[in-house]
Amino acid sequence: MESKICFHCGNECDTEKITVQDKFFCCNGCKTVYEIFSENDLTCYYDFQNNPGAIPEEIQGKYDFLDNQPIVEKLLEFNDGNMQVINLYIPHIHCSSCIWVLENLHKLQSNVSSAQVNFPKKTVRITYNSEKTSLKEIVLLLSSIGYEPYISLEDYEVGKKKVDRSLIYKLGIAGFAFGNVMFLSFPEYFEVSEYWLEQYKGIFRWLMFAFSLPVVFYAGIDYFVSAYKGLRSKILNIDVPIALGIFVLFVRSTAEILFDLGTGFFDSLTGLVFFLLLGKFFQQKTYNFLSFERDYKSYFPIAVTKITSDKKEENTQIYEVKKGDRLLIRNQELIPVDGILISGEAKIDYSFVTGEAVPVNKKSGDKLFAGGKQLSGSIEMEVLASVSQSYLTQLWSNDVFQKDKNSSFKTLTDEISKNFTIVVLSIAFLSTGFWLYYDSSVALNVFTSVLIIACPCAIALAAPFTLGNILRIFGRKKFYLKNATVVEQLAAVNSVIFDKTGTLTTNKENTITYEGKELDKTQKSILKSSLRASNHPLSRMLYTSLQDEEVLTVDSYQEHVGKGIEANYQQTKVKIGSSSFVKNAKEQANLYTSVHISVNDEYKGKYVFKNAYRKGVQQLFTQLNKKYDLSVVSGDNEGEKKFLEGLLPKETTFLFNQKPQDKLHYVEELQEKSKSVLMIGDGLNDAGALAQSNVGVAISENINVFSPACDAILDATKFNQIADYIKASKKAVKIIKYCFLLSLMYNVLGLYFAVTGQLMPVIAAILMPLSSISVVVFTTIATNMLGRKIK
Repeated sequence: MESKICFHCGNECDTEKITVQDKFFCCNGCKTVYEIFSENDLTCYYDFQNNPGAIPEEIQGKYDFLDNQPIVEKLLEFNDGNMQVINLYIPHIHCSSCIWVLENLHKLQSNVSSAQVNFPKKTVRITYNSEKTSLKEIVLLLSSIGYEPYISLEDYEVGKKKVDRSLIYKLGIAGFAFGNVMFLSFPEYFEVSEYWLEQYKGIFRWLMFAFSLPVVFYAGIDYFVSAYKGLRSKILNIDVPIALGIFVLFVRSTAEILFDLGTGFFDSLTGLVFFLLLGKFFQQKTYNFLSFERDYKSYFPIAVTKITSDKKEENTQIYEVKKGDRLLIRNQELIPVDGILISGEAKIDYSFVTGEAVPVNKKSGDKLFAGGKQLSGSIEMEVLASVSQSYLTQLWSNDVFQKDKNSSFKTLTDEISKNFTIVVLSIAFLSTGFWLYYDSSVALNVFTSVLIIACPCAIALAAPFTLGNILRIFGRKKFYLKNATVVEQLAAVNSVIFDKTGTLTTNKENTITYEGKELDKTQKSILKSSLRASNHPLSRMLYTSLQDEEVLTVDSYQEHVGKGIEANYQQTKVKIGSSSFVKNAKEQANLYTSVHISVNDEYKGKYVFKNAYRKGVQQLFTQLNKKYDLSVVSGDNEGEKKFLEGLLPKETTFLFNQKPQDKLHYVEELQEKSKSVLMIGDGLNDAGALAQSNVGVAISENINVFSPACDAILDATKFNQIADYIKASKKAVKIIKYCFLLSLMYNVLGLYFAVTGQLMPVIAAILMPLSSISVVVFTTIATNMLGRKIK
């Protein structure tokens, strides 16, 4: 590799590739590790382990307490020995640029799996490989790039953080200084020539200088710190032009009063910082109002089965679970709380939390962490702590479930945020160079005006605020999306696929009858006990219908997805599922869904389910048929095909006897034909198709299964409103486009006046937050009006 100048040590040195990844190389001189993002863009981070001297002086030794393992254990949210999860409070998070930098932390530290920012709470949840890096190294890395975390053991133990009021204090000081400087500037504004005013003019000017000091060195210091640390780490953030503008105004104004050249720009300087802080304060308040945290308030489609003191089972909402409760966790269910395994064979998949899909075997007495998924039959556990609803929603956002479903609008926003600073600085320096040649007296005003007026906030906030508000509105209407990007993907779909059982049909109105050889009491008990561990909709319905039978502890249990259940109790083997699975050669075509039973390989009979279709199915298909390709896929036989052909539009495609893998392949086939697919299923056997589709929606009747494979969860009572949600998503995208247009018009107009020297800095400082406010107000009003049209 060719010689390069090392960013850290300043020496020209030959670089050699290291084994981490091909895109990394290491400086021989100081062991600083680099990552190449593009041909001309080099970003650095410090290799603290090999080169402790690279740690910035101001934080050396500050976090040595993180070498103490018992202390680290108290701070961690999850720890399985290989992967650790930490939720850190970062006071310096203040804009969309901060979110972008922190959520791309894995680009600076390869051992970080993912980082997720919670803007209102100013926290970042980081998952990292604890065998290759440590919490201390993560904290030092964050501190080196300007995002030093606030760590307090006392706060972590009580679950609270100190309220950060520094922004309010800074806003108050800047406002006080701005008001006083404006009053002291009035004689200069109106050219009052009274003797006493002229006599004390020098005192007034130095008073303005004194008022500006706390504004620059306290109220505005965050912009300088953020700009410096960003540049030091070769991250060009939007605080660079802001800090440059404040610095130029202060130096020029100080020079003017020092050499008695004029009154300076202290009014513009204090006004700029005041309105910048006012815009930041408004942005934070609006983020809090919209609640971008993925917290679904009064409804979350996860329930858990609690075993009461009299051994009865009852469904309980997860937020009602408390310490000491005994829970039944079935096959494929998520463990909602930390607890102790009491009985059963536990085979736990912690990939929801860590991204590692290797199951962990646990025995009675072992601790189970929230977020694990049981893979082998049913288990019983005792709760150690109450459930954290927001913690479970974070599991939905794990990178292991993130497919390439990126939105073009999101990409556009990222690109604008990334390149905006370069464009603004180029315009500022070019226009200043022109005015220095043409009229040097105007050059400073042009330079500062360009830096202030061309703020990317309005553009950067257009998509987040529009989609965030839609996210909140959809939540109120019982349509719960994984993140805001799903709104844009939903707007782009042109093909809709429906599962049948549990999606088009409802579990609450079905009738069940048994046909075949009568089962004795023991066989019914074994049947019920086998069904107890399954979460398939038919299993749950059949289990509920066997209310009077005794529950036994089966010796072995295995569920074959898309086929059925196989269980053993003492000398009895039971198979439950499809006709082919239980080897029933006598099965004839049947109009209704059936579950077949065999005992010790002897076919016994079947339970017949007469499906009841959801209200509004026909009307929904009629609405969607006008603009979308419609399909119905089902694992059942073709018994109800004629009925559905008469009920649904003729253009609808019907596919029966489809295994889970067949459904996934069908989605792939449509995508290969350039179709953007919306898959609507029950979230269990449809998991593969839901994950493969552009948007996967799981219909929920408050069942126990949580499926991160889906992108959204829809309350079953709102099934007939699917067309309205898609329509609202399309209109939300239009609102974003209008916001982009509004922001572009504002920036072009503002830059015209700034470059031509007709815009004073203080006016620009007022217009800048007003542009952000106008975008947020527009999006809020427009999306709220849109929400009222959804029933």
